[in-house]
Amino acid sequence: MQIPKRVMNRLTLSNIGPIDQADLTLGDLTLLIGPQATGKSIALQFLKLVVDAAQIQQELRLHGLDWSGRLPEFFDIYFGEGMRSIWREKNSAVTWAGRPVDVGRLIARRRRPADETLAFIPAQRVLTLRDGWPRPFTDYSPGDPFAVRAFSERLRLLVESDLGANENLFPQKHRLKRELREPLEQSVFGGFGLHVDKSRVQKRLVLGMPGDRQGAAVNLPFMVWSAGQREFVPLLLGLYQLLPRTKRSRSGAIRWVVLEDLEMGLHPRAINVLLLMVLDLLARGYRVCLSTHTPQVLEAVWAMRQLKRHGGSASDVLELFSANRTQPMLRLAESALKITSKIHYFDPLTRCTQDISDLDLTGGNQATWGGLIESSERANAIVARVAAQGARQ
Repeated sequence: MQIPKRVMNRLTLSNIGPIDQADLTLGDLTLLIGPQATGKSIALQFLKLVVDAAQIQQELRLHGLDWSGRLPEFFDIYFGEGMRSIWREKNSAVTWAGRPVDVGRLIARRRRPADETLAFIPAQRVLTLRDGWPRPFTDYSPGDPFAVRAFSERLRLLVESDLGANENLFPQKHRLKRELREPLEQSVFGGFGLHVDKSRVQKRLVLGMPGDRQGAAVNLPFMVWSAGQREFVPLLLGLYQLLPRTKRSRSGAIRWVVLEDLEMGLHPRAINVLLLMVLDLLARGYRVCLSTHTPQVLEAVWAMRQLKRHGGSASDVLELFSANRTQPMLRLAESALKITSKIHYFDPLTRCTQDISDLDLTGGNQATWGGLIESSERANAIVARVAAQGARQ
């Protein structure tokens, strides 16, 4: 019997770390919100584990890591040192696609090699660059999270092979749509380009600007980049892999993309462009899961749900992101109106998740929006009160 789509895209976690109960139905686009240390990253790493167990085992064994089939050792390797404590032997449980997952058996049985189907871009991506060059998997401690190590290794292979023949990494004419490249040049790079510097024995990524008649070219090494640039460059390179410039719409066997805290260190204009890049991923057929701590991402996903519900147009979507109404962008926006989206809140008080996809952002109990809009609501209330008092005096 074929499993209904709504069941196939459902992950539940019980009594794992800070999570008592997480029930996550996944849409084409899924947004996880909530304070730090409520289990969002754990949930996303479990999603990676249940869909990519064979590929994870293959990667770990390739680099000489051995957990001898034991779950505590595996958790310390996969989630990070000390994370064996998140699993309670008596009552921790995972289900995927409507079926229980025997996690101990999942990681103990040796599996055939398999291609990666979920690309994970972790929140700690800034750690993947050392002196401006991606670190290899083995450059990390065995107790560092697998998601960080694997992402870093993927970037290293990308810049040394696929991108290695081209010293100019950004902007590249055929890598991103012009409507995405130009605002990134303004809001992130400030007119600089991203290059591979080969003036030394050790290759490195630098932000460069060509020289003019009065001066030599300017190359800025990694340590003088802004915080936003350090956060954004690994993210950009990760997205390069997922947005191939060939006729293929997707990268290899990858069907899922997890992107943690895409907003870190970035100006709101740059976040808008990143959200448009997420729409590009969705248009190519990827399933995308995001976690966030900013109201901007929450409000964008909520607004797209409302536009779809009320018959909004592609032009409305582009207006939402302050994007130009060109034909490529209109096609992207049209596809965005066809996706399904879900929003889940990780509640630190109940230690459970709430599906808040259908809540009204303009009314009701605003606290249930994960605390992301509490500050603006409080500011509005204070200003309204003071203005009313001033009018009465």
